[in-house]
Amino acid sequence: MKKSNFDFLMVLGFILFFASCKDESNDSIDEETNKAKITFKKDSVLKNQDFDTIIDNKKVSLYWIESDSIKVAFTNYGGRIAGLWVPDKNGEMTDVVVGMSSIDGFINSTEPYFGATIGRVGNRIAKGKFSIDGIEYSAPRNNGENSLHGGKKGFQYVVWDAEKPDKKTLVLKYISEDMEEGFPGNLEVTVTYSVDKDQSLKMEYRATTDKKTPVNLTNHAFFNLNGEGSGSILNHQVKFFAKKFTPVDKGLIPTGELRNVQETPFDFTEFHKIGERINTENTQLEYGKGYDHNFVLDENTTDDLMHAAVVIGDESGIKMDLFTEEPGIQFYSGNFMEGKNEFKSGAADEFRTAFAIETQHFPDAPNQENFPSIILNPGDEYHTVSKYRFSIAELEN
Repeated sequence: MKKSNFDFLMVLGFILFFASCKDESNDSIDEETNKAKITFKKDSVLKNQDFDTIIDNKKVSLYWIESDSIKVAFTNYGGRIAGLWVPDKNGEMTDVVVGMSSIDGFINSTEPYFGATIGRVGNRIAKGKFSIDGIEYSAPRNNGENSLHGGKKGFQYVVWDAEKPDKKTLVLKYISEDMEEGFPGNLEVTVTYSVDKDQSLKMEYRATTDKKTPVNLTNHAFFNLNGEGSGSILNHQVKFFAKKFTPVDKGLIPTGELRNVQETPFDFTEFHKIGERINTENTQLEYGKGYDHNFVLDENTTDDLMHAAVVIGDESGIKMDLFTEEPGIQFYSGNFMEGKNEFKSGAADEFRTAFAIETQHFPDAPNQENFPSIILNPGDEYHTVSKYRFSIAELEN
């Protein structure tokens, strides 16, 4: 055989070989966008067998949902987000939600709310008491004199029924029985978590009841946009679309006032670092031991949702935009983290190494006449949507 024919056959062979391997490549090309897809591998720290157990005679498992550039792990114990991976400015997959590496880690954690779905009433109710149609009800006091996040056994401690209709969606259901934790009515709750091609995590909440009852559902994910275990969140940059907040008393119960944030450490209408003013001499910061306050969102709409907040990780460049139908957000700067628990990365939950932004109606709403009501009536449906969207941003100075 002539050399030229041999060379031609060799080249043709290589072409056919690589063509046959195209679908097996970890960096396959998306023909629609002409961009390399990110191929996820199940994170070695989270193993399904470490979450497989029985609690309250119900099966507990680990669940994954994912799209091209975002992956989220859940456990149906407490409806918890166990981890959330998105690419940083270098394309490295980064886990931006802190959590534990096993079900035992969540059960034994001194912080009960890591990643949890919260209910029946998120945030605080003063002295655990509220009235509906002249009847007084009492929820357990589990936060000093007050009830917090649904009482002693809120939704963070229950096992949700879970279903995955497709790889991008997880549906959680729970029936909270009449007078559970002191709340009237049988409440049927459905929470749908889904991811989309815009690199977002959508949270859709629905509930119905057979008696009037207060309902304020949310998720208590703790974020560090530089990645779990990367240290302090104080250099994260934050912007809120909120010109007012609800000041609180020493027990962190709102006074009823809607106070302007202007010329206070609560003014995040332009970007500020979380730690920039957190040690300012201020009574509200003193009460919260930092930020632990509800912000009143401005009326604005983007795709039928209000743009609530923007947070940027100072090292990763990861930008998180938060959209919601709720009137408020609770901003918590990790003030009570004490290093007593070990995250899946091996890092301890040290002081202010994660923050939370919870979409919500205002705290103590059943006892505050000028706050939007959270009472759900029989025959009505509670329905609200929030979305956390991730991207890469230019770092602010």
